[in-house]
Amino acid sequence: KKHRAILQPKFELVQKVFSQEVEPYGPIAWWTKPNGGYFISLYVQPGCAKRVVDLCKQAGVVLTGAGAAYPCGIDPDDHHIRIAPTFPSLEELETASLLLSVCIRLAAVEKLLAR
Repeated sequence: KKHRAILQPKFELVQKVFSQEVEPYGPIAWWTKPNGGYFISLYVQPGCAKRVVDLCKQAGVVLTGAGAAYPCGIDPDDHHIRIAPTFPSLEELETASLLLSVCIRLAAVEKLLAR
């Protein structure tokens, strides 16, 4: 119960930011809403996960590598990012989630413009 009390607000914060900052832009990404565990699975537009991770890294937020949850770390669709919101403080997590949301939107726009 004590562990849940620490982690639950962090997961709720990420869900809130994604709902406000990503969801209004349509089907550019979707994510799991776990009832337990340590990760949120984020699915971005196919071909964009590595770009999202790279954009975040350039801005100072390091994420788990794109496709890390797949066998041998190879996501054939390049669309999965595993989010682990357990370590950062709520303030750091909010900043990182907002930045991640911007990177998701930017990668989606880049993909659309490349068509």
